[in-house]
Amino acid sequence: MTHPRIHAAATPDRPAIIMTDGSAGLSYGQLEDRANRGARLLRSLNIKTGETIAYWLPNCPEVFEVYWAGQRAGLYVTPIATALTGNEADYIIENSGARLVIVSPEITGLASLQRPDGVTVMTIADWRSALDAQTAGPIADEAPGFHMVYSSGTTGRPKGIRLPLPQGAVTDLHQLAAQIESRYGLGPGDTYLSPAPLYHTAPLAYTTAAHRLGATVVVMPKFDPEGWLEAVQRYRVTLTQMVPTMFVRLLKLAEEKRKAYDLTSLRNVIHAAAPCPVPVKHAMIEWLGPILYEYYGGSEGNGSTAINAEEWLIKPGSVGKATWGTVHICDDTGNELPAGEQGIVYFEGGWDFQYLGDPEKTRDSRNPLHPTWSALGDIGYLDEDGYLFLTDRKSHMIISGGVNIYPQEIENLLITHPRVADAAVIGVPNPDFGEEVKAVVQVLNPEDLTPEFADQLITFCREHLSPIKCPRSIDFDQALPRMDNGKLYKRLIKDRYWTKAAASITAPE
Repeated sequence: MTHPRIHAAATPDRPAIIMTDGSAGLSYGQLEDRANRGARLLRSLNIKTGETIAYWLPNCPEVFEVYWAGQRAGLYVTPIATALTGNEADYIIENSGARLVIVSPEITGLASLQRPDGVTVMTIADWRSALDAQTAGPIADEAPGFHMVYSSGTTGRPKGIRLPLPQGAVTDLHQLAAQIESRYGLGPGDTYLSPAPLYHTAPLAYTTAAHRLGATVVVMPKFDPEGWLEAVQRYRVTLTQMVPTMFVRLLKLAEEKRKAYDLTSLRNVIHAAAPCPVPVKHAMIEWLGPILYEYYGGSEGNGSTAINAEEWLIKPGSVGKATWGTVHICDDTGNELPAGEQGIVYFEGGWDFQYLGDPEKTRDSRNPLHPTWSALGDIGYLDEDGYLFLTDRKSHMIISGGVNIYPQEIENLLITHPRVADAAVIGVPNPDFGEEVKAVVQVLNPEDLTPEFADQLITFCREHLSPIKCPRSIDFDQALPRMDNGKLYKRLIKDRYWTKAAASITAPE
């Protein structure tokens, strides 16, 4: 049994939240008080157990006030990404059935938010004032709540991922926190650094798990590589979670700058959310030592794998063995494939999730022959030792002349070029082959925006890949649409080319 309440009783003055920008944080005592007042506010608004609230906030302490208020009121708590428009936020609010939304006036999309009937919208200032007006202490009908996040929406409208609410007391150790405790030894003596937006699943899940386990959570308003170095040194950070694009940005810093900071407090650097190119991870291990720990899993909670640095150096490119549930690799018809063969990655034995209001998508995520096995849309294979290797997303696969090409391999190569900042590989229309491979590249220096450098990159690919996989053309982009969780918003890139191709087709007379 562990919970912020328990840590508040034992060490009320210990920091629960520290903001790296110097703005006010919260002690465990303050967090407990604000969460209890928040739960009382929710009940005063007639928000009942099993209902939903949402927040549309930047990284700030109020995120945790809202979360822990909802957690002890038996509610689903839904984050809304700050970059969304008002219309996009409206969809999530309506789809989730949110009764209350706490917002920041800084969010640009707020001006076009419709504020539907039956939904209370509070600014941060409103929330603070309302909490101050509540009495202290827990509500009488406490029940455990949990988050309900929305998928990133890289291939369409985001879907709400609804999991069963926990049972028992609000202070019972949640399964996710128990996994994190056993895997990393996270506890009251630790300082956990979160450099990512708190509207993404992993940052929200891990920071709140850190609160359950009594650690101090240090929050960056926004990631920047040198700011991360400064935070690790200043706060003697022991654990942090990152995504591979953050690794790339750190490694692009001058070596003397990276070496200027004391990072010896770090015990674990956890990473997930997006594939990490093998050379990038090798470079991180060489720099920080064998402290990188990778896991693979989705917001759906249907299963997960994990791998430490020592294992990874033996199995480079793997995302590890199953630590929750059982992994199965299957073909499109649902039949299980032998070791070494690529197919759809299914998990058996995790949480039984549903996509809110979309039974068809829920059904499509299940194996047609084994309805208790579920997939997230990833392609991969298991080796003879049971280690999982991911090759790409099924929705990203390029079919050129009947050959299946997985862009991830090409992207992982391009990002290793010293003059490349980021890369996306997509299939674009080809009249003979159906699709051909195109790379869209973000360069580090504007002087490389030339046809000559594009040719050099194609040659670079040909030196390392088979001809069928190599881009036939390369375009440049000032900044690729990569989400804060490290995932490419690839649909936006692909739509540029496929929309153009569709528009060029004229209807017959």
